[in-house]
Amino acid sequence: MRIEEITIRHLKMPMKAPFATSFGTVSEKELLLLEAKDATGTIGWGETVAFVAPWYTEETLKTTWHMLEDFLMPALLHKELAHPDEVSALFAPIRRNYMAKASIEGAVWDIYAQQTKQSLAHALGGSKDNIDVGISLGIQASTEKLLDVIKVYVEKGYKRVKVKIKPGYDVEVIRAIRATFPDLPLMADANSAYTLKDIKVLQQLDAFNLLMIEQPLAADDIVDHAKLQKQLKTPICLDESITSLEDARKAIELGSCGVINIKIGRVGGLTEAKKIHDYCQEHDIPVWCGGMLEAGIGRAHNIALTALSNFTLPGDTAGSSHYWYEDIIMPEVVVEDGVIRVPQSVGIGYKPNMVVINKLTISKKVYTKYL
Repeated sequence: MRIEEITIRHLKMPMKAPFATSFGTVSEKELLLLEAKDATGTIGWGETVAFVAPWYTEETLKTTWHMLEDFLMPALLHKELAHPDEVSALFAPIRRNYMAKASIEGAVWDIYAQQTKQSLAHALGGSKDNIDVGISLGIQASTEKLLDVIKVYVEKGYKRVKVKIKPGYDVEVIRAIRATFPDLPLMADANSAYTLKDIKVLQQLDAFNLLMIEQPLAADDIVDHAKLQKQLKTPICLDESITSLEDARKAIELGSCGVINIKIGRVGGLTEAKKIHDYCQEHDIPVWCGGMLEAGIGRAHNIALTALSNFTLPGDTAGSSHYWYEDIIMPEVVVEDGVIRVPQSVGIGYKPNMVVINKLTISKKVYTKYL
């Protein structure tokens, strides 16, 4: 396998509704779509998940393009590869920039799966035919509005609901949800909005039988999370704190969490995501696949990853229609009774919808060689 050409498209996708968290609100998603072609003409697709501003991590859409153009693609183009795992070694001298790395590595995995005549899920070692999915809901204008939105997705059969919390928008909101939905599998996501000074507030959430509290403390912390976990009955789930297998190992050894959320872009690609999955499985730490408001290509990669056996908790990979008026793949991702069927056809299992892609493309550049 030798990548000979890479096309980057900058897309802007309007969202059906704004998505609000403790660090900002997104009403349209800008992304980079990568189309890689190898020497045999096989085409693989990848997608960046970085936002236009560095809310979630230090990466942005512009920095990912810069890293791809000036460092990652020069390291990858025209190199002979026997397996996608080798991409990580090529990129190792380049520090962090995990979302940029993941976007092109995902396209290489797609090519590999096609050339070995297997689905991406099977190429990764996945064995599931179906995956359970939950829904992630942003902060709403009122608690009443939030309850109405939850009711819609409960009736659609989603297997769990994740709600965003922040200081001042936490205990009473969760209390209201529990009063209306006493048996709902429910979790709260804080997106690093709290500190150890908020222990008493977070302890109040123990009364509501949550599946987990996701990333309550700083994005780069595992030490204070260990202190907090000792004070809580509810499992802590780490998200932003886990950017590598080494992060996961240290967090588990410290007792910083009881659950880990694996996001492909956050950890640098499918190869690293699989390593974290395997390590967590060996240490009895359940994992689930988080979402980054992905369009169809990124969503397809999430589905394939979630087919691995230790993804025992419903992830955030909702159906395409939850976010988009029209997605960039055919068929679109469909959820039926809280379940998505894992594609069995070769590659990612979905075809790019070039009509929609071209309509949403702001700019495009093709790379074939570097001097």
